Amino acid sequence: MKICIACGMPMEDASDYAMGDTGKDYCKFCARPDGSMQSYDEKLEGMTHFIVRTQGLDKQAARAAAKAMMTKLPAWS
Repeated sequence: MKICIACGMPMEDASDYAMGDTGKDYCKFCARPDGSMQSYDEKLEGMTHFIVRTQGLDKQAARAAAKAMMTKLPAWS
């Protein structure tokens, strides 16, 4: 099982990968509609919203948490 280089999500089967392509190192949530990987700013915004929605943090705290998480991932280190 691979881990997404951009968000850390476990990718267990082809449907988890960008465009269903198991050769990619990033997941479907980190891909743009054309299959390319989102930029740092796009991913930061998405992760911030995800943290607000799932953990109930305010936007500033969620953004700080997202930045801290992203610095540990291969795509952003």
